[in-house]
Amino acid sequence: MKQKRTGYILFAVLSLAFVIGLIFLNRSINRVPLLAEDGSSFEKAVVTEILQDNITESGGRSGEQIVKVEITSGSHKGETVEATSLDGYLYGATCEVGTRVIISISEYDGNIVANVYNYDRTFVIVIFVILFLALLSIVGGKKGILSAVSLIFAAVCVLWLYLPLMYMGVEPFLAAVLCCILITLFTLILLGGFSVKTFAAIAGTVFGCIVAGVVAFAFAHFMHITGYNVEDVENLILVEQNSQLRAGGILFSGILIASLGAVMDVAMSIASSISEIHYHSPELSMKELVKSGMRVGRDMMGTDVNTLILAFVGGASTMMIIYYAYSMPVRQLMNSYFLGTEILEGLSGTFGVIMVVPFVSVITAWMYKRRGLTKNK
Repeated sequence: MKQKRTGYILFAVLSLAFVIGLIFLNRSINRVPLLAEDGSSFEKAVVTEILQDNITESGGRSGEQIVKVEITSGSHKGETVEATSLDGYLYGATCEVGTRVIISISEYDGNIVANVYNYDRTFVIVIFVILFLALLSIVGGKKGILSAVSLIFAAVCVLWLYLPLMYMGVEPFLAAVLCCILITLFTLILLGGFSVKTFAAIAGTVFGCIVAGVVAFAFAHFMHITGYNVEDVENLILVEQNSQLRAGGILFSGILIASLGAVMDVAMSIASSISEIHYHSPELSMKELVKSGMRVGRDMMGTDVNTLILAFVGGASTMMIIYYAYSMPVRQLMNSYFLGTEILEGLSGTFGVIMVVPFVSVITAWMYKRRGLTKNK
């Protein structure tokens, strides 16, 4: 018990030191400005009056609205200005009195020029996240709260470690591996404590993610797909030219991050199952424990493989319906960069899920039987 308490204290201290280190790391990075510095800013505002509406005779909307808005943030807070709202799918908003919007403000010769950028979604997003975390904590109890903490830690790792490291010139694959290891260590130790099943699951998760990355590299080579055959490649190249980013490896590092959750789920479930079986039937041999783990893993593979593939399919739905509507020839579709990339992303992660099943089954059974460890050690 004393050793466990010491371990948790050390875990907390190291986690705090890690977060502090991230703060200093991000402060040391100087990002090259890529947008023109025209003095414009984005501020919150509330529509107070509709000066010119864009409702047509048929009841639809066309053209632009001219509205009065009260600025509620920034140096012009409290001022009322005229703003133009375009009728677009990506920019502008359908304004009514009381609508909360984000406006872009530019100053020319002392005059303020304002345009409605979009709806102000900040409040709704915050409420949405709070409801999610609250529901997770209520239904999951203590484990739910710990899951929420681990999720926040994962987000911190991606935003404050993974992205900055790539921007600084670290190979994206290595940045992803480091990020996966840290997220795995924090999440599984937090949820499973210091135990055999936890460390077996950690080893299995890291192994599975690396398998996914290696498979992605190998098949990308034979399919002649690189990290530059993606959407927004022009913007990516612009960033690469103004930083130390190695854009070609981002596609493959992203596959590691995307597969982490499913691989971690399978690894921990198998390790936990073998742990319980060994606890209640310590007379079982290593071979029998491995078989039990394999049976559990086979049941999970189908659902987790579907989870990974359907996640990528859902993300590609827009392009899929476009190709379907245009009746693109099968030969053209099969050899397009789009389909090749989607198949690469979807299947590479499943290789990690599949390979983690025998790996975790063997290593967990070995740790219990060959090393003579018990459930709580």
